Amino acid sequence: MQENEKKYYELLHELQETDFIIVELNLYLDTHPNDQAAIAQYNEYVQKSMHLKKQFECLFGPLTSFGYSLSPTPFMWKDQPWPWQV
Repeated sequence: MQENEKKYYELLHELQETDFIIVELNLYLDTHPNDQAAIAQYNEYVQKSMHLKKQFECLFGPLTSFGYSLSPTPFMWKDQPWPWQV
């Protein structure tokens, strides 16, 4: 496996883990909205996710389309594999 391909999968995996934690914390906070520690942890992981998405997109192109991600020139959304295909 080439180094660039390895980095692609490592970043994507870390992003998926981070977003899973965000979903779980969101579900917890639905029933515990005043838990300040959980809110702090949620915000920490949201910031981490934003950083990982920016890092991934700078290296490999957009993660999403329809106005959620910027694209360099040439337009990269057509490039594969798309994140949900791995």
